[in-house]
Amino acid sequence: MKRRSFVRSTVIGGAAATIIPAVTNAMQNQNAAPAHAEFYELRVYTLKDATQQTLVEEYYKNTAIAALNRLGVKNIGVFTELKPAGQSKLYILATYRNLEHVNFVAERLNADNAYLKAGAAYLNAPASAPAYERIESSVMKAFKHSPVLAVPTKKDRIFELRQYQSASEAAGQKKIEMFNDQGEIDIFKRLEFNPVFWGETIIGPLRPNLTYMVTFDDLAAKDAHWKAFGGDPQWKKISSVPEYADALLVNKITSTLLVPTTYSQI
Repeated sequence: MKRRSFVRSTVIGGAAATIIPAVTNAMQNQNAAPAHAEFYELRVYTLKDATQQTLVEEYYKNTAIAALNRLGVKNIGVFTELKPAGQSKLYILATYRNLEHVNFVAERLNADNAYLKAGAAYLNAPASAPAYERIESSVMKAFKHSPVLAVPTKKDRIFELRQYQSASEAAGQKKIEMFNDQGEIDIFKRLEFNPVFWGETIIGPLRPNLTYMVTFDDLAAKDAHWKAFGGDPQWKKISSVPEYADALLVNKITSTLLVPTTYSQI
């Protein structure tokens, strides 16, 4: 009987040693935090003429996108303005896993002789004939409630890039709280704005600000969606809370309508 008890306790103990960690791991996976927030770089090229635009676009189309994809930078968006005032600006959106990835990519590109040769017309453009007038660049961290970029289905559509500037860091964080914790992002999804990303600008001009991108089939659909958003009961409930009043949290909203180039990955 003692031997039987010993065997039984050994079997049970061995099973427990196998089952308990498995159960614990399963519980931990169920309660795991969402995917780590991505980082986005938004570049805005100011161009003086079609020659510059062609040079920059050819660089991305034929050289940069492929080189960046090889280094793990996926889903690169290249956009022009829907209704430019003069020469269109060019908007580039790139997705990185983390800030270390940003540095890794920069170092690898600078050491990639094939890339440097293929992109020479853009990279080495002379001062007498520059490839662009200026680049304005921002680095953003994805919101915790939308930690990864969502690539919309490929079809004809317009994109709206919106930036909310705040008068103080505290106000900016409060506005982000509305998106993350009060359900504002969920309203956009439920109303089928097809959101692409939300990001807090951590490096760049006009801080503090947040930036996000949504999409529409056309201008009529854009107007209809924003009308539905303004009348949504959940939005009215959130925005009626005194501490979330736009007058306190946002002092400037910028909206830019964009169209993707034929080679854009977004």
